[in-house]
Amino acid sequence: MSQENRMIRNGVVVSNKADKTVVVRVERKFQHPLYSRTVKSSKKYMAHDENNACQIGDVVKIMESRPLSRRKRWMVVDVVQKSGE
Repeated sequence: MSQENRMIRNGVVVSNKADKTVVVRVERKFQHPLYSRTVKSSKKYMAHDENNACQIGDVVKIMESRPLSRRKRWMVVDVVQKSGE
């Protein structure tokens, strides 16, 4: 899988308890097909954080990667915004 074809998502770190792993919640908004109302849904991804740099509340950019464990298929590219700022 080349670098250009990988999916990239932005999300918020909700857990960093595991070593070198963070859980990132990605929210998306879409219009309901029948009721034409904006609906917000979220999904959680486990992402690889090599340096344990992410804290809870950080906004991060994650990129799709090869399977790193049973549930980890994403890796943290960079921290967009720290939680204290």
